[in-house]
Amino acid sequence: MALIGLVRVSTDKQNTQRQHDALDPICLKVFEEKTSGKLATDDRPVLLNALSHIRDGDLLTVQEVDRLGRNLLEGLIVLNDLFQRGVGVKVLEGIAAGEHTERSLILDLALALAEDRRRDITRKTKNGLEAARKRGRVGGRRPVVDDDKRAAILARRERGESIRTIAAGVKVSIGVVHKTLADAKAR
Repeated sequence: MALIGLVRVSTDKQNTQRQHDALDPICLKVFEEKTSGKLATDDRPVLLNALSHIRDGDLLTVQEVDRLGRNLLEGLIVLNDLFQRGVGVKVLEGIAAGEHTERSLILDLALALAEDRRRDITRKTKNGLEAARKRGRVGGRRPVVDDDKRAAILARRERGESIRTIAAGVKVSIGVVHKTLADAKAR
């Protein structure tokens, strides 16, 4: 029996090291996907690649069960699909830790708790931003373009410079130049 690992995060900005630390030492091979867990198994090429390496008796291994899907429904869909394909799952941490070859109440509960935890984090973040707003503070990143950079971008564009040249000259991204120009047109 071999363990085939799956590391999943939703965006490129999220760190996968914690999952790799748990899976790399024990898995024959570890696959990493940076995609929403909302996708069905057949729409997740990395997961399909991992499944192609699984032989009879091998287990798809994840650090926590919520790495299979982003919420209860998607997690259950992926689990059902895996079990229908004859693929067992090994979960390393959480209340569902252990080896699973069929759906169980504990797997369902672990996915439901993960979804509730995500919902709670979202709610607390929104509440914190609203409380800060009421105190006159605004959450989020500070603007990249101040009045001087805005004037420089607009002046360079007026002279006919390309967006790429402007971005390099003002030391901002091409997207920032696009947004600054679009905002100027909207005014």
